[in-house]
Amino acid sequence: MRDHLTARGHERREQLLSVAATLFAERGYHPTSVADIVTALGVGKGVFYWYFSSKEELLVELLRSSHHELRKRQQAAIGDEPDPLRRIELGIRASLAWFRAHRDYFSIIQLAATDERFAPVLRGNEDVALADTARHVKDAVADGVIADLDPLMLARAIHGVIGRLTRDYLIERDEPIELVADLAVAFCLRGLNP
Repeated sequence: MRDHLTARGHERREQLLSVAATLFAERGYHPTSVADIVTALGVGKGVFYWYFSSKEELLVELLRSSHHELRKRQQAAIGDEPDPLRRIELGIRASLAWFRAHRDYFSIIQLAATDERFAPVLRGNEDVALADTARHVKDAVADGVIADLDPLMLARAIHGVIGRLTRDYLIERDEPIELVADLAVAFCLRGLNP
């Protein structure tokens, strides 16, 4: 990617990412070509290669940028909430709402998980996300409102619940977000009680 982009350049790059996300989610990564992406956007291949050296680089950027956007959504939801259990709840709700609003990205993450080339970026994203959650869990353990268990293990359990409910109930069954979020929060927080 070019280091210094104009406002129009940033907009064009975001358009490429958005179109690619839609196509990857609909068709899959391998069946979608660079030609498909630029055709859908109505530009030439040169435009694509101005911003990305390959389709693989574009997918890596999608994975990184979507994770960054999810974290921003979680951080905005949590704000400066002092209660660690409430921070966990707000994080769960923000995560589910983000995935509901960005179904394409959830599909892309699932797709990337099947290709070893994308494992390093997925692991990096996961490590950051788990550390974020584990920090809140540690605070709750210190406050005595969560059982004194391995915070990373508890963070993985929370993430597992969110991932599974997102896939099965938000993506596949299109259940109401409030129902799924309430279930996730109740299950996770009651399971964390000492």
